[in-house]
Parts: sequence; structure tokens; C-alpha cells
Amino acid sequence: MFISSCFCRVGKLPNHLHRLPRYTSAILSNNHRALHSQPNATITTTTTTKTISNTNPPSTKPALPTHQLQQQQQELPNMPPPALPTLSYLSQESGASALTRKFGPETANYFSGSPLNRLSWLRSDHLFLRAAFSHASARFLLMNNLGPMVESKQNDGRLAFAGPEDVRALLGSGEEVFRSEEEVVGGYDSEKAAGKGERMVVFLGVDLVDEKKQQQPQGQGQEGGEDVFVWKEFRGAPYFAVDVTPREGDGEEGKAKAEELIKKMEEEKGHAFLGASARGMALEAGHAAMYGQARAVVDWNARNPFCAQCGQRTISVHAGTKRVCPPTDKGKDRAPCATRGTVSNLSFPRTDPTVIMAIINADGTKVLLGRNRRWPQYWYSTLAGFQEPGESIEEAVRREVHEESGVKVGRVVLHSSQPWPFPASLMIGAIGQALPGDGEKIFLGHDAELEDAKWFPFEEVKEALLNGVSALGEAAPAGYVEGALRLPPQTAIANRLVKAVVEGWWTMSKI
Repeated sequence: MFISSCFCRVGKLPNHLHRLPRYTSAILSNNHRALHSQPNATITTTTTTKTISNTNPPSTKPALPTHQLQQQQQELPNMPPPALPTLSYLSQESGASALTRKFGPETANYFSGSPLNRLSWLRSDHLFLRAAFSHASARFLLMNNLGPMVESKQNDGRLAFAGPEDVRALLGSGEEVFRSEEEVVGGYDSEKAAGKGERMVVFLGVDLVDEKKQQQPQGQGQEGGEDVFVWKEFRGAPYFAVDVTPREGDGEEGKAKAEELIKKMEEEKGHAFLGASARGMALEAGHAAMYGQARAVVDWNARNPFCAQCGQRTISVHAGTKRVCPPTDKGKDRAPCATRGTVSNLSFPRTDPTVIMAIINADGTKVLLGRNRRWPQYWYSTLAGFQEPGESIEEAVRREVHEESGVKVGRVVLHSSQPWPFPASLMIGAIGQALPGDGEKIFLGHDAELEDAKWFPFEEVKEALLNGVSALGEAAPAGYVEGALRLPPQTAIANRLVKAVVEGWWTMSKI
């Protein structure tokens, strides 16, 4: 199965319960500005026909015809990519660590590097959540149909955050939003829950105060002092994500409150919401990581209102990070369910491992790249695909490469990973080497996903990294010569893998 290595046309979904028509890989265009000019466009993806399994049916939205896609690609200007994450904890090392000396510096990919400490063990502490939610320093990332709120239409590279007073009319007090798991589960009433969607509130973490500088690491929260939220030894600004999507199931009053909050943020404060299919690929690195976390968890809750084991309705606990199938309904026993009384992977947000790999030839002078038949001419990228059950990462790399290109891979080493919250993938980047002789022979007859696959000399790839990198839908950069190789942007892990290969990283193994 070939997964597109970075290119997706953005558009509009009716609501966030719809899945993408096909799986979109972790190498998407960093230019989501197209959303604002095409609010009614249908999603077009360069993707495989495999979809991530869950309890809800897939969307059947059609893709844009190729000629329309190509026309749109020509209309968009080139946009500078956002900076990649800087991992503060690595910069705190006193000199290079033994691991860095042996394997080189760690690679941080886009959608990683959140400035927040998730404090995951406190998600079940409703007293902590109430205090954090109600504190003056609390910040709320509002999401409408999964599209995040940004500073403005002109400044969509930074998220905008609401304060406690902004969300109180919609959500109520901390005591109303957060109750203990025992209270929520024990008081479950299906008649009250039926037809009324949950107003999802997700605890993202705390932007902890740097005690030496007495300020937030990202400058996003309150400075040290009385306005800093304090819980035991932790001091900083709490962050939450809130799904403010207006829904018919919320009743007239609930829907009106959501619409009023959105209107207030847009008209009074000048903020804007990205479209329903926004990928946030123009957000600065720290904000992209926060949005990625929020989107994945909110989307998972929306996709799983019913238990995958028994089919009964579930409820959200632990600040959006766990779903429970209640044993009782209005005090009466419900049908048995295997998820109760045990730790079940059905109860927690899922992450789907997906391998993506740069393959070099036997003598280490060329890299294997493929192109989907729906991509623009001369556009190539790395191969990728879902990892299957009972399969190691290395085995998945070998299988996927052989399925798609016919190439047989020997040694595989791990390079880096990229969280990809569309909806819940973890892209596992690897570098592999083809077996000599017939192992390098390309054959596209196993699977119809690829239109072409080629071995590209390193020098040609280096030139493309200098003059042929842009997102799908953007014009080729200055210096590009028509007919030359084009590659994904640096926000894509595919770009980082290809760059690592031609710069010699593959000579060092991380295994």
C-alpha cells in the first residue's frame, strides 16, 4: 500500500464525524491558506484506498477531478515553510551526550516538540482539572469542526487562545465540566445523553514556568507571580482544547451559545477559524504540536460515541483521554461488556503506526522515490504504508517497498518519527538499503498505487532539495528548472528522510 508522502488538497467536511475518504500521510502541504479561498472545495488526496478502522462508517466524498486539481495548484503562490521544532530539553545537555556522539543529533519533525508538559497522571484528578480550568491563566484552544482558532486571517501562523471568561457561558464552571470518574459513570442516564452531543473539553497540559527566568518557555502564559497557576510543585499556565462546533443535537440553546462564542472571537477579537479540513501546516512549530494533540483527541472522541465491543453508548472521562462503557443506566445494570474491569485499548485514544522510508541502492549512490498517478508531473516522494499486526517496523518497511516497487530491502535503520493527527497516525521514518543485483529491480505489477518509481542519483536529489521543494498546490520555487525533480516541504518527514540520505546520515545506525 502506497501512502502519499505529503500532498493533500484542503477543503471542507460537513462535520468532524466524517473521516477523510482515504488515508492521508504525514507529508502534507504546509500551505493551508487555500482554505480561505475555497471554502466549498471537496477534499482531494493523493492517498491509498486503505482506511483506518473504527466504529464509524467512512465518508464517501468524491475527489476533485485531476484537471481541477492541477488548475488549483497553479493558482497558489509559494509560502515560506514554518521553522521546525527546537527541543529545549536537548539544548540543556552539558556537551554532547554519549548517544549524540554515537548516533548524531536527534531529529525533531513538525507536529512534535510541544511546549506543554502533559501531566498525564493528573487527568483523572477532577480537583486538579477544576482548579486549572477556573484559573485566570488558563488558555483555551477553540476548535470549530476541528479547525483551530488563529490570530487572524492575515496571521494564521499562530494559534489564538480564549480565556476562562470567554468559555464560561458555553461550558459552565469547572465543577460542572469536571467530575470524578465514579460520579460521571455512576450517574449515567441514557435519556439525558441521547441526542445530545458531548461538548468536548480536553486537557492539553501546562506551560510550566521557567523558575530561573520566571516566565513561560514560549511566552504564552502569565509571567511568574500571583497569576501563575500552582498545583503542588507545578507552576504555569494550563491549556485546554474545546470543541465549539455548533450542533443540532445540542438543542437550540446550546447551539446558539456555541455560535455566539464563535461570533465573539471573530468579530470582537478579530480571530479566525481555519477550515474544517485544515492541517495547520503553516503554524509555528510549538503551536502546531499543540494543535496536533488537540485535534487527534477531539476527533477520536467524536468518532467513538459507541463502544466497539458491545455497541452501547460510551462517555468521556479523564479530560477527554478515556471513554468508558457505563455498567449501569439510571442505576440499572446494562448488558455486559468486556471493556469493563480491565484495561482495554478501546478505551483510550488510538495511534496507528505507519512506516515511511527512504531506500538507497546497494552501493549507496541513489535513492528510490515513487509518484502517485494523481500528483503533478515530476513530483516524487518516499514510499509509505500502514504497519500490519504481528509485524516489526523493519518487516513493514521491507513488505511495503516490495509491494509497491518490487524492490527487495535488506538492512533497515530507524531515523525519526512524526505524529500525524489526521486522524491518528505515527509516521515511523526509516532508511533501508536494497539488496544487490535483482534486489534493485523495479516492478510495479504487485499493486496499482504507483504510476512510477525510479532510482534518483544523490546529486539530482540534492539539487531538488535546493530548488525543487514546495508543497502541493504551490508554484515551484525560484531557481527550479522545468522537468527537474520536485520534492515535499521540510514540514514533511519524507523531506527529512531524503535529506538525511543524501547527507550521509544512513552511515550511522540507530539500532
